[in-house]
Amino acid sequence: MSDEIKKTDEVANMINEQETKTSGDSALSDQESELGKLRQQLYTKDQEAKNNYDRFVRQTAELENFKKRSAREKDEAIRFANEALVKDLLPVVDNLERAITHAQGGGNGKPLVEGVEMVLRGLLDVLSKHGVEQISALGKPFDPQKHEAMNQIESETHEPNTVMAEHHKGYLFKDRLLRPALVSVAMSLKTRGKKNGTTKVENGPTDD
Repeated sequence: MSDEIKKTDEVANMINEQETKTSGDSALSDQESELGKLRQQLYTKDQEAKNNYDRFVRQTAELENFKKRSAREKDEAIRFANEALVKDLLPVVDNLERAITHAQGGGNGKPLVEGVEMVLRGLLDVLSKHGVEQISALGKPFDPQKHEAMNQIESETHEPNTVMAEHHKGYLFKDRLLRPALVSVAMSLKTRGKKNGTTKVENGPTDD
């Protein structure tokens, strides 16, 4: 009887050992599976990091190239900013040279005057095309924002503070003052008398 019990215990122990080994093998398999997943995740993250770094390097290089290209284009724009204006002035120079050549051929001075007038019109057209505008001053009220008074002239035919003469024209460049017009401004005799500290009065009857 005790032998049978002993055999039964041995069989039970063998079964327990087998179950323990099976359980251990299962746990080890689970660990290996989890480790495999972690390794795969680590590989995936490593590839993402490499891709992000490569993208960063490319974008940095593109940004540097863009900065260099922008600086080069800016330098060229500054260097050739007046190219269009200069190109438009060349026909004016051509006309002026023709006028001089024609004048050197002799004759009266009328063709020369006409040639110079044509050149002036062409030059003004070029300036207007590029945003330069003459300031109209003659006969208008003096404007300190656009006119510079060289002197004042007494006048009975002009309203006081009116531009009587224009010594050189003023110019605007796209509404910005390039140069004020240099002008002479009218003043009345009464104004001149006040400036000199005197007042003109009419002579009345006197007692002898």
